[in-house]
Amino acid sequence: MRAETGTPTTRVATLANLPNALTLLRIAAIPMIVWLLHRPTRAGSLAAFFIFFVASITDFFDGYLARRYGLITPLGKLLDPLADKLLIVSALLMIAVGSRVPTFPAWLLVIIIGRELAVTGLRSIAASEGIVLAAEGTGKLKMTLQIVGVHCLILHDRYFGINFYDVGMITIFVATVLAVWSAVDYHVTVFRQLVARRD
Repeated sequence: MRAETGTPTTRVATLANLPNALTLLRIAAIPMIVWLLHRPTRAGSLAAFFIFFVASITDFFDGYLARRYGLITPLGKLLDPLADKLLIVSALLMIAVGSRVPTFPAWLLVIIIGRELAVTGLRSIAASEGIVLAAEGTGKLKMTLQIVGVHCLILHDRYFGINFYDVGMITIFVATVLAVWSAVDYHVTVFRQLVARRD
């Protein structure tokens, strides 16, 4: 006879914790990426690329598991977007302050961080007023482009005849334009709803 691997309750509890565990794994990857990009070598950049890639993959799986099995929790709602923002911003910050030339422009990083802070604050205001801001296609595309762009910027050098720094800068620039556009759209939507309620 095969031994029981665990009660149904135990298995459900383990599965319920898996999305949040993947999110925490993404957060745990940040210090390693920061360390590798502090004084990046070619080998260090490849290692940081691999860790960032694995961390990015966990973002897909934790979201899929949470939706597929109804495991969405208040903690997950807080940690998941926070982990995404920390991962992206930490990598871009280390690239910007790193010793590699060319570097990532600080002004572009300020726009990216400013946008995230503005949208986070707006969501808090909207939530206090009972307004739900659903994720839009533009925001999802922005996030995808940011992930692709950061991968390229981490590599930085030329591989297979491709200048990954240039590809990364173009991708991040397009993502930033979309980010600002979506932020403006979010603000207009919330302000219109607030004005409509007061009227």
